[in-house]
Amino acid sequence: MASVLIINPNTTASVSELLMRHGQGIAGADASIRVVTARFGAPYISCEASYSIAGHAALDAWARALMGDEAQPDAVLIGCFGDPGLFALREASGVAVTGLAEAALTEAAQHGRYAIVTGGERWKPMLERLAQNLELASSLGGILTVAPTGAQLAADPVAAQALLAEACQQAAKDFNAQAIVLGGAGLAGLAAKIQPVVSVPIIDSVSAGVKRAVNLALTLPATQSRLEEIKPWLGVR
Repeated sequence: MASVLIINPNTTASVSELLMRHGQGIAGADASIRVVTARFGAPYISCEASYSIAGHAALDAWARALMGDEAQPDAVLIGCFGDPGLFALREASGVAVTGLAEAALTEAAQHGRYAIVTGGERWKPMLERLAQNLELASSLGGILTVAPTGAQLAADPVAAQALLAEACQQAAKDFNAQAIVLGGAGLAGLAAKIQPVVSVPIIDSVSAGVKRAVNLALTLPATQSRLEEIKPWLGVR
């Protein structure tokens, strides 16, 4: 059985619990899931500053996860739609690394033109930049952000479901999208509830992330970790 380490790069324990519950349900018997939570940073990532700090927190969480009795995972999944620390972890960890956004956007692009729906107005330019860096921008039709942040949406799932269903319908129409990415760790499971009222496939970023991480864990060999090299930078002994 493969092992996947999910890093929640914000400090909210309920997000980690959600990632654990949905993650293990998606992985099934193919992989064991372990979730670790950032020691520092924002309760929920919603701006450039919190995103920058989350990249550091993700590296710190990975380093500390390997310092106990736990074996090195076969893959790492960054449990934030925005993937803070993705490229640094990929370089340093020695195992396959992906993130919720990379996985979901990759899956969506297979349908053709896609759109993104997520919470938090400040995410739009950040996600546009990430799509460019991932070389997935050519199929991106547009990004629709709703005013509530991901944290606010997760706090009221009933209201969130109605608001996001309308947003997904609008995004499919406005951007002529063949698929919609519903992005956000706190929105895990909502895509399936919204799907009946939206005419194009809705991709749950948590489901896409876990499936991609498990597949990578089962297929890609590990290489040399740079943990010892970066410990001093992280203040880890």
